[in-house]
Amino acid sequence: MSLKSITLFLCLVYSFFETSFSAYLAPIAVDFATRQYTISIYIKTPPQPTNLLFDLGASFSWVDCTHNYSSSTYKSIPCSSSLCNSLGSHACSNCFRLPGPGCSNDSCILFPVNSVTRRSTMANALTDWLSLPHTDGRNPGQLGAIPEFVFSCSKKKSLLKGLVKGVVGVAGLDRSNFSLSAQISNTLSSPNLFALCLSGSPSAPGLVFLGTRGPYYFYPQIDLSKYLIYTPLLSNPLRSSLEIYRYPSAEYFIGLTSIKVNGKVVQFDLTLLNIDANGFGGTKLSTVTPYTMLHSTIFKALTNAFVNESSALNLTMTEPVKPFSVCYNADDVRDTSLGPAAVTIDLVMQSDDVFWRIFGSNSMVRIVREGIDVWCLGFLDGGANMRTALVIGGHQMEDNLLQFDLDNNRLGFSSSVLAHGTMCANFNFTTNSNLG
Repeated sequence: MSLKSITLFLCLVYSFFETSFSAYLAPIAVDFATRQYTISIYIKTPPQPTNLLFDLGASFSWVDCTHNYSSSTYKSIPCSSSLCNSLGSHACSNCFRLPGPGCSNDSCILFPVNSVTRRSTMANALTDWLSLPHTDGRNPGQLGAIPEFVFSCSKKKSLLKGLVKGVVGVAGLDRSNFSLSAQISNTLSSPNLFALCLSGSPSAPGLVFLGTRGPYYFYPQIDLSKYLIYTPLLSNPLRSSLEIYRYPSAEYFIGLTSIKVNGKVVQFDLTLLNIDANGFGGTKLSTVTPYTMLHSTIFKALTNAFVNESSALNLTMTEPVKPFSVCYNADDVRDTSLGPAAVTIDLVMQSDDVFWRIFGSNSMVRIVREGIDVWCLGFLDGGANMRTALVIGGHQMEDNLLQFDLDNNRLGFSSSVLAHGTMCANFNFTTNSNLG
């Protein structure tokens, strides 16, 4: 092959990757027993399917390496390298203490965190190939590879304790430079954003789109990107105890100005919704928090308003079922296309026209046990000492499209996609072999 032919070939390959395959997706399933959300990706060479906890609050990804780690493409990260310095590492490994893949006496060290149990350990930092299906927003395509994906390789089996069976680590998707989404963006020069659609179905997964502003098509051919409303992402000046490397916080905070129930403003100390100089207060989103947690002051005001407004629906509280405080007999609650009939809860943001509306499908939780069949308000009292006043949990995010746009420092949200005649379980996962 001539030099001219080789040059033309390389240009075509570069153009192919730059223009055609900057968008990826990955399915996300929920385990209903633990309320943990897990993402399915591929790592190593050859690609191996890997299930990780999906964590909006983690700065980087880690996997369990207590069994033999076998891949033809992994590399260690030298402690003296600029990459190790960029990771914020403050330690180097001694292979006697941390044996395993990529280990040398000059190996960069990270401290992976299990955010469910709040356990952490020392572990080697590695790079290896990450593979995900391409997408055009309608279907998944063939796998595309992200070379030199940075993650941590834990040799502590105990770090998996508390994670759902089959999960072998954590996928980090916070605002830092080494999150899953940021690394894809940096490698492919794609938009630094991802769109999350958590499924409320026990049998069909939701998904995350990476590196694309849309379209996001769900059956019956509904592009949910058209329904996004935007609010700024805010900074928190101080990290939480779990964010070992990031200062200020790299978690996702948004600004609420009020909360409404059935269109009426809930009365409480609104200064709790502001982030103070010490990092207290405000509102953040968390996929490892099953149900929205509220500061006690907000919780009491919200539940009182909800109970009062629900009386107009002829609903009478029954014996609560832990961990919930407000429950109603299921026979007394009507079914609607938006879930159980319940008064709406609005999270109001920068103006009265910008609000995240929570319908019954996201505000209520069905509990069926022997002799019990109730709908309960799915908000929990986090106590009077919560660092963050309001933590929006996974149940409230289900069947809502959320676009985390780091390029424009904003969150796009749709409110319930059930209102548009679809759901997050309605993506067509049939592979289009022409994509990739």
